[in-house]
Amino acid sequence: MRIITNISEAKNLFLGKNRTSSNKQQQLTLQETVKNIIDQVITEGDIALINLTKKYDQVKLENIKISESIIKQSISNLDDEIKYSIQFSYDRILNFHKKSTSKSWYDENEGYGENFTPIENVGVYIPSNLLSTVLMTVIPAKVAGVNNIFVTTPPNKSGLPSSEILYACELTGVTNIYVLGGTQAIAALAFGTETVPKVDFICGPGNSFVTEAKRQVFGHVGIDGIFGPTETLILADDSANPTLCAADLLAQAEHDTEAKPLIITTSTNLANQVKEEIYLRINNLPRYEIAKSSIENNGAIIVVNDIKEMFDFCNEFGPEHVSIVIENPQDSIHKIQNAGAIFIGDYSHEVLGDYIAGPSHVMPTGGAAKFSSGINTRTFLKSSPVINLSKSTVQKISHSASIISNAEGLHAHANAAEIRLDL
Repeated sequence: MRIITNISEAKNLFLGKNRTSSNKQQQLTLQETVKNIIDQVITEGDIALINLTKKYDQVKLENIKISESIIKQSISNLDDEIKYSIQFSYDRILNFHKKSTSKSWYDENEGYGENFTPIENVGVYIPSNLLSTVLMTVIPAKVAGVNNIFVTTPPNKSGLPSSEILYACELTGVTNIYVLGGTQAIAALAFGTETVPKVDFICGPGNSFVTEAKRQVFGHVGIDGIFGPTETLILADDSANPTLCAADLLAQAEHDTEAKPLIITTSTNLANQVKEEIYLRINNLPRYEIAKSSIENNGAIIVVNDIKEMFDFCNEFGPEHVSIVIENPQDSIHKIQNAGAIFIGDYSHEVLGDYIAGPSHVMPTGGAAKFSSGINTRTFLKSSPVINLSKSTVQKISHSASIISNAEGLHAHANAAEIRLDL
């Protein structure tokens, strides 16, 4: 893992166009492949879903939708410990989102307010085996009041999703579960087939095919965002624990080869200790090859001169996850302007955010934290302003509306405002 002591070099590597750069030809090929799959699903419906699942997942589907009896059978032998852990996670996530939802309001004196209504039909994409993503997407949608939730998730070798995913679906009250992965799942949700209903909104993370498919169907449906490789930035001074920092970076690195595990510190001594700890531990990981590729190709230990430089880099980077492990870390929360999620101190590590802390783990990546947020109840709510003016309020504001209308050359607008003064 490289140690970078020049902040300009770090910015050149991790900010701007270099952050999201990719092989243009590969990107064009991906776009064309995804478009062809979407067109095939639109044209052929369920037949396309069956054929594409056989092609990409090597599974011959008997049924696209999973029956209630199969769900019950699949989860009947689940270990009590995993059930308890899923339930425990469910309770924390539910409590968090109940506290963070937006509510309608109205000001009688001014005659205006805001009405929040849930999206009616939501499709949720769950990557293979990621049972936690069921909780992290479905729970905020349910708390927001979404009536109809449709889950798609790829099959494993048995032809079904994992029992843990099915248990998480049952726990969250989802009964519409479809054995579909990749682009074909997104296309089915966006346009509908004989079996899969068309939805209004699609959420959930996925691989490059899923991400590109969401990009292409946006406009036909809403989406939560365009998510790239996961990323963590640790902000550390000489008080940080190098063993904990290394453990957190390796946890990030084992996601996939494109993950970005970064630490920025004011301490050269800490930088060297973290690097040493990483290479002491990485050889013992079952996902060694993935973690090694991520650490060596996308990871870095950045050494800066002072705390200000550290926070400035963080806000330019806009990481998916930022961990603050400096003295009195809670005093620095206000310095973070751009981040998907903020983790404070040694105990609040990012892995708990992945599974059980409370907020959703579906967060903006690639700098999108500068203009967007992770999944929450507001993701699934629409806001409609409500205007219910009294006669006295109309008499107070109509003349100004008329003046502005005339200034814009919209004289019928001005008339519609003035005419009400005589009512």
